[in-house]
Amino acid sequence: MQIDIKGRNVPVTDDLRTHAERRLTKVTRQVSDLARLEIEIFKERNPRVSDCQVAEGTLYLKGITLRAQDASPDMHHSLNLMVDELARQVKRHRDKLRHRREAHAAKARDARALARAANLGSV
Repeated sequence: MQIDIKGRNVPVTDDLRTHAERRLTKVTRQVSDLARLEIEIFKERNPRVSDCQVAEGTLYLKGITLRAQDASPDMHHSLNLMVDELARQVKRHRDKLRHRREAHAAKARDARALARAANLGSV
């Protein structure tokens, strides 16, 4: 998986980059090597907003785009929340695909059994 981390008026430190890559190992194992993840971090300028450190993630998969955004007072915590939300979405997407594949296989298996029974009955 290709990971791009951008900072909007915020420097992207090596510590933040390694933290993100370490947290994303679980998601990386579940998606294709062709997947692309764009992480954008920024700080809300409004002084009344206490959760001013924001992390947004956009994961581009084959046929679907998953997005997650979270905010907190600490950038590392925002990144953790965003990665957890993205991992939940990836798991849900994979379970949905697995369910469709199993339903399709069961339908084909029933059709073959029905055709086999019809062939045996006509002989």
